[in-house]
Amino acid sequence: MRTSAERRELLKGVYEEARNCTRCPLHETRTTVVFGAGNADADLMFVGEAPGANEDRMGLPFVGQAGKLLDKLLAEIGLDRKDVWICNVLKCRPPQNRDPQPNEIEACQDYLWRQVDLIEPTVICTLGNFSTKLLRADPTGISRLHGREETRIIGPRAVRLYPLYHPAAALYTPSMLEALRADFHRIPELLAQGPPEQPRAPEPLPELDDMPDSEAMPGEHEFEPAAQLGLF
Repeated sequence: MRTSAERRELLKGVYEEARNCTRCPLHETRTTVVFGAGNADADLMFVGEAPGANEDRMGLPFVGQAGKLLDKLLAEIGLDRKDVWICNVLKCRPPQNRDPQPNEIEACQDYLWRQVDLIEPTVICTLGNFSTKLLRADPTGISRLHGREETRIIGPRAVRLYPLYHPAAALYTPSMLEALRADFHRIPELLAQGPPEQPRAPEPLPELDDMPDSEAMPGEHEFEPAAQLGLF
């Protein structure tokens, strides 16, 4: 079990790695890597798509109009940015805010998996299609999935995955905003349920010292010396 201080130091290490990342061509056009921000001990995590122009300039996620809507929705359920962790699938802005490309997602997803592993959230809200499809490992679109929570194994942990419409899309579609607000207001209920049952860790293999000696084993044949079996 990691302490809060250990978690923060490990996250800083991942950030330093991401800050100098050249895994995909987006490093050639970015201004700043947008790693993520918020509470490293958060029970609630939001995962969006990719940084936009404001985020690329400031180095923080969701600081434009979509971010203001996210702040408003958080306030409606009694939360603040300091209570949650917010990040994106991509840590660098795609030119002209185009959709993330498969090679970019593949190159960048390791940073997201490590954030999930270190922060250990109870609930992960995926915002929009790209993060929902990635974390579910399934091509089903957000319009069919929004507001339907499920337990998913992300890395070594089970989390409550909760797909939501992306705030940027809801800004311009009143019906989508209404659905996003209704889905958002269920988040406290999901948090109150606590973490889902975690997968059992695999049983460790027995140490050689713990193996029974030959006298206690059935049969008359003892193990041959390692050198005779070609083992060194």
